[in-house]
Amino acid sequence: MITIVDYGMGNLGSVQNMFKKLGAAARISSDLNEISKAEKILLPGVGAFDAAMQRITDAGMKDILTNKAMVEKIPILGICLGMQLLTQSSEEGMLDGLGWIKGRVFHFHNRIDESLRVPHMGWNTATIQNESELTKNFEGELRFYFVHSYFVLADNPNHSMMKTNYGTSFDSALCQDNIFGAQFHPEKSHKFGMNLFRNFASL
Repeated sequence: MITIVDYGMGNLGSVQNMFKKLGAAARISSDLNEISKAEKILLPGVGAFDAAMQRITDAGMKDILTNKAMVEKIPILGICLGMQLLTQSSEEGMLDGLGWIKGRVFHFHNRIDESLRVPHMGWNTATIQNESELTKNFEGELRFYFVHSYFVLADNPNHSMMKTNYGTSFDSALCQDNIFGAQFHPEKSHKFGMNLFRNFASL
């Protein structure tokens, strides 16, 4: 069973529907007891970094999630803003991230040519940097759907699962032991996103 954490910021229904299409059991929950017993966790997110961290903290989820990630070491996947929250900090705000993967979140502003629109929105390619359980069974050019104004750079290149270029190279997917992240929206990325979710569900 995959527990999709509901802290009030994310495309929960569309993510759950994708797992349903794959025949994978997934539930949406904000219940602390259910999250504490989760076998696998998906951390979604749409919106601002600080607002998300504040909601997670106020809901009493931060310590529970950290225990699941760092002590119990269950599989955890953060998507979009959820991936950014895995890192230490963001230029978007002042609050600390979850800090499970060392790295920072940067704004595209002043780091890419002004002719490129921000947010980075639409389809783009990704190149696998480090193989993981989530990169299995991908063939040919990988394409995913993005919507974001901030991007992640991991401190350790071994934690970069995929890279994408949009005026600058950034980590479009992360992996560190049992913790994974995807900057793109797998639930909007058709067969590519379905394969990533399928791989996660099979862990």
